[in-house]
Amino acid sequence: MDIFLIRANLPRNMIENSMFEEEPDVVDLAKDSAAFPTFPALDPDEVVYEPRSSRLLVRGLGENELDEEEEDYESSARLLGMSFMNRSSAHRPSSSPYTRQAPPRSCSRPSARTMVVCVLFLVIVASMTMVLYFLPGCTFTRTGCPKSNSTTPIDPAYPNSTNGELFPWTELRLPASIRPLHYDLTLNPDLKTMTFTGHTVISMSVQHNTKRIVLHSAELNITKATFQLDDGKPSDVTVLEYKPRQQIAVKFTEELKAGQHLVLTLDYSANLSHNYDGFYNSSHTDKNGVKSVLAATQFEPLAARKAFPCFDEPAFKATFLVKISRESGYMTLSNMPKAKTTELPSGLLLDEFEKSSVNMSTYLVAFIVANFTSISENVSDTLVSVYSVPDKKEHTRFALKTASKLLQFYNNFFDKTYSLKKLDLVAIPDFLAGAMENWGLITFRETSLLVGNNSSRLEQQLVASVIAHELAHQWFGNLVTMSWWNDLWLNEGFATYMQYMSLQREFPELDTDNLFLAMRFRALAKDALNSSHPVIVKVDTAEQVLEMFDSVSYEKGASILLMLNASLPGEQFRKGIIEYLRKFSGLNTVTEDLWNSLTQVTPQHQSVSEMMKSWMLQKGFPLITVSRSKGQVTLTQEHFLLTADNTTRSSSLWHIPVTYVNDSCSLEPECKQLFTLKTASGTLKLPDNVKWLKLNYRNTGFYIVHYGDEGWKALIDALNQNISVLTHEDRASLIHNMFALSRLGRVTFRQVLSLLNYISNETDTAPVTEALSQLTTIYKLLDKRQELGLVARMKAYILNRFDSLICKQTWGEELSASKQKLRSALLESACSLDHPYCVQNATELYKQYLESNRTKIPGDLQRLVFTVAARSDEGWVQVLQMYAHATYDAEKRKMLQALASTQDTRRIVWILKAVLNGETVQTQELPLVFSTVSNGFAGHLFTWNFIQENWNRLIEKFPVGSSAIQSIITSTTSQFSTQAHLDQVQGFFTSLKERGSQMRVVQEALETIRLNQCWMDRNLPAFRQWL
Repeated sequence: MDIFLIRANLPRNMIENSMFEEEPDVVDLAKDSAAFPTFPALDPDEVVYEPRSSRLLVRGLGENELDEEEEDYESSARLLGMSFMNRSSAHRPSSSPYTRQAPPRSCSRPSARTMVVCVLFLVIVASMTMVLYFLPGCTFTRTGCPKSNSTTPIDPAYPNSTNGELFPWTELRLPASIRPLHYDLTLNPDLKTMTFTGHTVISMSVQHNTKRIVLHSAELNITKATFQLDDGKPSDVTVLEYKPRQQIAVKFTEELKAGQHLVLTLDYSANLSHNYDGFYNSSHTDKNGVKSVLAATQFEPLAARKAFPCFDEPAFKATFLVKISRESGYMTLSNMPKAKTTELPSGLLLDEFEKSSVNMSTYLVAFIVANFTSISENVSDTLVSVYSVPDKKEHTRFALKTASKLLQFYNNFFDKTYSLKKLDLVAIPDFLAGAMENWGLITFRETSLLVGNNSSRLEQQLVASVIAHELAHQWFGNLVTMSWWNDLWLNEGFATYMQYMSLQREFPELDTDNLFLAMRFRALAKDALNSSHPVIVKVDTAEQVLEMFDSVSYEKGASILLMLNASLPGEQFRKGIIEYLRKFSGLNTVTEDLWNSLTQVTPQHQSVSEMMKSWMLQKGFPLITVSRSKGQVTLTQEHFLLTADNTTRSSSLWHIPVTYVNDSCSLEPECKQLFTLKTASGTLKLPDNVKWLKLNYRNTGFYIVHYGDEGWKALIDALNQNISVLTHEDRASLIHNMFALSRLGRVTFRQVLSLLNYISNETDTAPVTEALSQLTTIYKLLDKRQELGLVARMKAYILNRFDSLICKQTWGEELSASKQKLRSALLESACSLDHPYCVQNATELYKQYLESNRTKIPGDLQRLVFTVAARSDEGWVQVLQMYAHATYDAEKRKMLQALASTQDTRRIVWILKAVLNGETVQTQELPLVFSTVSNGFAGHLFTWNFIQENWNRLIEKFPVGSSAIQSIITSTTSQFSTQAHLDQVQGFFTSLKERGSQMRVVQEALETIRLNQCWMDRNLPAFRQWL
């Protein structure tokens, strides 16, 4: 029998005296094995062995670490076969029975007792000397002697459950021996006390012989548990809980056999969550000032366990039957249509929903108790409905129209009809995420679903994008689900790609092409950091699960799919997707399953996996350098890695589908040529008369290109002569690549400015907004660095370069989404830099707004106008009053951004506290407020101080590693560029330990500060010459 050993802390005085103790009460490790618990044998597929050093068992002592001297002694003592007891004062005589005498002047004969003691002492010393002599010298080294290679596994170290009994599982992921088949859920929320009770019946099957059931539960007080095996009688069982991993377990004395059917019934109570996950409470105030409460759910990724005990992992799919009790003034919603309503003896109503017709992962289960109204229409035998609070019903029509049209598109594109009878889209007044794809019951933040009847194209663009993303999930994520969170990109990358592709086809007037292009630029910026990670990465902790919801899973995943689609001929990409959904409908998958499905439909079954592995399993992306010698062009690839130190770039290679055009044909898709670069370098041929070459046609590839001095000069000359020689995507791509290469140190900033000379002739949105974004980033860095002279010159440069475009902008209604984006970007930059034309027109428009009793300001100009107004004391107070009474959420959010843009330090402190407390400003807006305040000179240090002072409160509201925490850290630190700030940020997060120090976003923040510092040090001298 293996014995579990614990680590002990041996006091020095005990070590020094223990060899001379009288008859210590010891535990003989060789004989008294009954003193230790015996565990049933583990299922072979469940055991994960953790190598551990054998440790001395010391009864009655704590489990503190030994210091170096104590640990060395303990190691020696173990090898000598010694055991020690915990000495208490009761074991020691209070005083010696002998009286110490003054030594006599002459020697006296020692007593018999003294002789015996001396002889025993000599025997012990001699024995120890012999043992020490014959022991190998390595015994007394810190590493000890080499251990023999044993094939006998060491038992895992089981933790203690809350009742002190050992918990029978040691891993984050659940064992595979039990599989849930069906959940019968009854929930009884009380919206007065903000509590709920639940009754969960889980039907399960045994996959492998086992003596335990392990599942998830968090913050639930389980009051009763019964268990039934096959057709036997239910019996009470004890539920063990291990809170650090949010797991519960039931142990059995007899083995459960594979193929048996089990039923576990659990009764429990809990508080409705006050955060934004699990089963949480929310509220809203109507236009008459009446406050109403509601309860809603947000389970992805790890919070279904906070509403009901369950197997809370994506691979444990099951069917669900949900029942919810409510008062008569409320309604309930869940994934399936309502089956019936029953009145209970208490006077409450019990709504029962149909059993789910599909197997679902727990994170997709949802239910709501609220007072909502809806509008509906039937689409291909599916009832599509949009729900909102009654006051905002008029803002639901665009969402219904959009969802209905996109549902038809996806039904046709995937060649697979939506699986459920209904599709509800629900606007939740207090909701942290943009939206959540619960199957049949999609929940949204109000600003992500509701738009006014006279809303701007940009507002419609946002809502349509979110709806398109969540509807795509009904196939990618819900119908076919990743097996574990390391493959999250299969859900989020696909939904992100499909949102843009579907809107390009169904709503071309929303101009989402430029939106997708800007997103790809953002993804490249994130993935250029050394702290980035592969698309598929090991996920071993709850915090790592949360961190997977980042730019790599969403934006890089979508970018790679675009590149793959662009490299495959015809409809092969779509055919592969259809095959994937057909083959794995209702199942869980890994990335290789997708590649195999695509491979099956490619000519000669060319391996898609071979190409895509390089993009999925290594972080970053390639830099392609172009060198040309007459008609021969050599392409070389390397890892594009931004680093502030001597970090060695990986020697990894990518399988790159390089597209290119040249001056003979550069605009139409037919002009595109394809070259596959698999090795470190490759060569292609061009006619000698080709003047210039542009790689990465329309920026569909996930890489950056350096053309060398001559190549860049040829492209710049071509743009100066005629900007129409390249598509607007290619022009934006050149601007983005040039700034990226400047940050890498491959081109000078003089070359950047040389490229931007053409920009005054630019009229398309994507190149202008990319140039503005890049220049504004540099301006803000200089501003925060207090380089006042350079700040003034950079401001003058930006205004001069874009002045003609700024002055051409109108201030009335604009129907084109692209022109709205261009106008808002130009005018917001101009007003932030105090351009007289911009400030004057914004002030006049605000004045008209007040005098005409809130005449509508064009949606794309609202944030700009409110921000200019809020610069004055009177204007800030007016905007705050309007914010408090506004009901249209998109407009209200722009007012909030205007309030947060203030440079008044007292008001900055007020708004930071207000959003954290969640009273005047909803806490869901905290990431937005932090981002806006941090942009200003006065606010960026306040937000950093505020984070440090209020970190514990922040992680109470938003889990460590969550998207909200990531956003807060990034926006607050991204403009630091000094060693002092680097030391502060590093010191603070290091001090947090388990409360946030290990987050990946912390490493990103530190790396960004170092890069900013390095870029400043390298470029400031040149800036003083060039600007």
